[in-house]
Amino acid sequence: MRLRLKGVVKRYHGLTALDGVSLQLSDARSVVLIGPSGGGKSTLLRVLAGLEMPDQGSVEIDGEPLEYSEQSLIRHRRGIGVVFQSFNLFPHLTALENVTLPLVQAHGYGKVPAKEYAMELFGRFQLEAHAGKRPFELSGGQQQRVAIVRALAVKPRLLLFDEPTSALDPEMTAEVLDIIAELRAQERELILVTHEMGFARRVADHCLFLGAGRILESGPAQQLFSEPQTAELRGFLGRVLKY
Repeated sequence: MRLRLKGVVKRYHGLTALDGVSLQLSDARSVVLIGPSGGGKSTLLRVLAGLEMPDQGSVEIDGEPLEYSEQSLIRHRRGIGVVFQSFNLFPHLTALENVTLPLVQAHGYGKVPAKEYAMELFGRFQLEAHAGKRPFELSGGQQQRVAIVRALAVKPRLLLFDEPTSALDPEMTAEVLDIIAELRAQERELILVTHEMGFARRVADHCLFLGAGRILESGPAQQLFSEPQTAELRGFLGRVLKY
């Protein structure tokens, strides 16, 4: 993927979440965002997804400027698959209906082809037995797998993950991380916000360290973790890798 951000600013009620973020990446398959809570990681991901509009600055993905008219945003969002930390499944729908609804409503599938395609994906992710269950009947790991299937089903050009394991216990965390690692091995383009530092180091081509709404350090993942250049990143890694 190619990413170009120029002076991106985002404020909420007078508080600055992104403070002039600029970045240029020309060839990255997987990008991981790390940093302290409140540093701007999730906000930046939402801007890239077209779910938030910056107050200033510009965004380009693969050479295409992100425009903020209603039609442009709808078109952009249809090409992006987003997986949130809270699953964001419709509680009144079954797992299968959660996947087929956007296919029918937004992507032009008929109901039968949508169901067939969704069940094919459920088979790949060992979810066939859970297709008829509602979210409350699924474990956290199963819910997140359904959310990942829903994101994949729209055949996105880019997958975005916003702390997808933060609500899971260690066993379920490993289950979901295995799936993301599999997608990475398939050369899917993805951007991931995570607090799982070992996983970030393993799957990322490029790593961004954010703090106070700014990119404080950027580079190949192995380099950032092995040779942090800033005091902020050295301190952050020292804290999160201490135990």
